Amino acid sequence: MNPLQPIGRLILGFLAVTGRISTFLASGMMHAVRPPYYPRIVFKQMIDIGFYSLPVVGLTAVFAGMVLALQSHTGFSRFGAEGAIANVVVLSITRELGPVLAGLMVAGRIGASLAAEIGTMRVTEQIDALTTLSTNPMKYLVAPRLIAGLTMFPILVLIADIIGVFGGYLVAVYKLDFNSASYLQKTWEMLTYSDVESGLVKAAVFGFIVSLMGCYHGYNSKGGAQGVGMATTNAVVSASILILCSDYVITEMFFAI
Repeated sequence: MNPLQPIGRLILGFLAVTGRISTFLASGMMHAVRPPYYPRIVFKQMIDIGFYSLPVVGLTAVFAGMVLALQSHTGFSRFGAEGAIANVVVLSITRELGPVLAGLMVAGRIGASLAAEIGTMRVTEQIDALTTLSTNPMKYLVAPRLIAGLTMFPILVLIADIIGVFGGYLVAVYKLDFNSASYLQKTWEMLTYSDVESGLVKAAVFGFIVSLMGCYHGYNSKGGAQGVGMATTNAVVSASILILCSDYVITEMFFAI
């Protein structure tokens, strides 16, 4: 056996999947900007992605901020740099932890939900029925979810940033005996527009990735219930990996020296 055959087969498979996702993405974006529109479906997806994900994301953010403040104090106290805790908390939350943790949590919740919903419609031939009724499935199913993920995720992450910084404030003031006014002043002085901007850009990209992967794997699922389960798993795993990879790329764009 040629030892290069498995490598070539892997590369060709990767290129084939990349091409299918790119074609699916182009089709979804084209239908998202062209009429007719379905504002009621878009609004429903915004509620599902944004409002119903807020408790999970908020709970994750507040404990992330609390743990970050506690661990920062443990490390900085060895060097007498406890005053930098406010700076570390606000920068870490707005730049990284807020968008990434929210993206991973929503990927587990929304990505799986989208893949399961659309995948069930595929295996039960409901998508074929939409085509029969002269309704484009990409415009009716995929485009509203892409729009909702792109628009609602930055709002969700902005709220998560506020909650995460507040969690760090609670630990610093009520457990570590920091002065409240001094802590808030340092937080405000350290925070810049670019920090928040980079986090919101990441949020928009992550939301789009989660919606795209959920719709893609659900739309192309096959094989009955087992196929839907596999599509759900693939949607969550692929969205999580792409979130971490794109996080590095966006960070490199914003903060590379």
